[in-house]
Amino acid sequence: MLHKLKKEKIGELMRDTFLFDLDGTVLPMELEEFMRLYFYNIGEYFKEIIEPKELVKNILECTEKMVRTNNGKKNEEIFMDHFDSLLEGSVEDYKSMFYEFYDTIFDNVKPSTHKSKYMRKSIDILKEKGYRIALATNPLFPMIANHHRIRWAGFEPSEFEYISSFENNSYCKPHLEYYEEVLESINKNADSCYMVGNDVFDDLSSGKLGIETYLITNHLLNKHNQEVDSNHKGTYYDFYKFVQKLDEVK
Repeated sequence: MLHKLKKEKIGELMRDTFLFDLDGTVLPMELEEFMRLYFYNIGEYFKEIIEPKELVKNILECTEKMVRTNNGKKNEEIFMDHFDSLLEGSVEDYKSMFYEFYDTIFDNVKPSTHKSKYMRKSIDILKEKGYRIALATNPLFPMIANHHRIRWAGFEPSEFEYISSFENNSYCKPHLEYYEEVLESINKNADSCYMVGNDVFDDLSSGKLGIETYLITNHLLNKHNQEVDSNHKGTYYDFYKFVQKLDEVK
């Protein structure tokens, strides 16, 4: 009887949900090349109405404003309000062009990325075992750009039950409010989730809430050279071996 109660207790506490970062995790990429191609192409797309260097400066400043602001407003609103303050004209002239860019020319950035067969296999295994799969990408891009990058990685957006985005989220990584927002959106507690990412600063902060973390080291980012505090870490292959050993969700 005691053994049975212990098994039931363990079952209640089982982590059954994986949150995945996108860039550098589900989608392997060369970050410097990604940024070079991204800024070149968006600069070319807007050059008739704004000088490319000024556009890039404005995008970086507005992104920084968005990351630092935690007032409950949607990230899109924070970005566009600040972008508007930097322009002589109206931001309305730019909004539709931003979304047109992400649905067309943004594909020119794809060569800076590639696919991971082990990430593909790992997510397939997790789904077969009954785990819930969500995409906790830093919500700096519109959903349409997220969908493109998901497909570059060899997945379909429908494979993820939740995808954070510029339009729908009010916080950014590494703020704990971002992870709380994700957990609320998927109706899960921290102690039932894993977070898989490649950024020590942005992704591992989730561990402060009780989320179990896995640091992917293939495209490791550690911009502050901080000590790595993660429950697990390893390459794509190591992660593949890790998920193979996990129990099925009951």
